[in-house]
Amino acid sequence: MDNDKIVIIDDNGNEKEYTIFFTFESEETDKNYVLYYDENEDEPEVMTSAFDEDGHLYPIESETEWDMIEAVFEAVSNEE
Repeated sequence: MDNDKIVIIDDNGNEKEYTIFFTFESEETDKNYVLYYDENEDEPEVMTSAFDEDGHLYPIESETEWDMIEAVFEAVSNEE
């Protein structure tokens, strides 16, 4: 993964570049997460995926993970 950009290939094989907001590792889930957005949108939506050491992205699968990610997002957003 680039330091500030991420490229995601959709189900149709189209590539789209996103800007990385931040990444973090959770000791609770033993996973790495990336929060990213499309800076070309007027009101960008922050999206989240888990990722492995090879940069493969995975969907967030549990409500517990979403709650933890939202708490981290709020903490980081309040700092900035």
